[in-house]
Amino acid sequence: MRLTIPNMITIMRFVLVPGVVLAMLQAHWDWAFAGFLIAGISDGVDGFIARHFNQFSQLGAYLDPMADKLLLVSVFVVLGFIGELPLWLVVTMVSRDALIVCAVLLSTVMAHPVEMKPLFVSKANTAIQIVLAAVVLGELALALDLDPLRPVLILLSGVLTVASAAAYLVAWLRHMSGYGEGSTPDT
Repeated sequence: MRLTIPNMITIMRFVLVPGVVLAMLQAHWDWAFAGFLIAGISDGVDGFIARHFNQFSQLGAYLDPMADKLLLVSVFVVLGFIGELPLWLVVTMVSRDALIVCAVLLSTVMAHPVEMKPLFVSKANTAIQIVLAAVVLGELALALDLDPLRPVLILLSGVLTVASAAAYLVAWLRHMSGYGEGSTPDT
């Protein structure tokens, strides 16, 4: 295992998460927003370095999405806790992620591991969640009122979260029943 510059940047994002959460819980919205932006920018930077300087690694392939998900889930949970996001959205998001983790673990334990490839709907979902978190943190940090935008992003995030969960569940069920390997199902 080699530790690359992108891996070190990703590890820094893990370290940022408690700082962003603490800033949010203490209503230091400027610090929380800044930490969220730094994490987002560093995510782009580590990807750029990995691609353009051939610094891909197996470790980075696992760490990068974990760092992104940890930050996003943490921010959503705190925003739900303080009433800035609806609890139904937070519960839906966390449940989707738990469903995916449980499915991957179960398939691995059953000696039929599934290769996780991000689906388009999942990428769209993550993008909308990032925009929603940035909008809410930006509103709080900069005393803005983007009210027409927030409800639309909340609804879109909810719809995409459910669609993504359903798409992953269907893909996992096909994989576990043998469809994913090109065989025909038992009738």
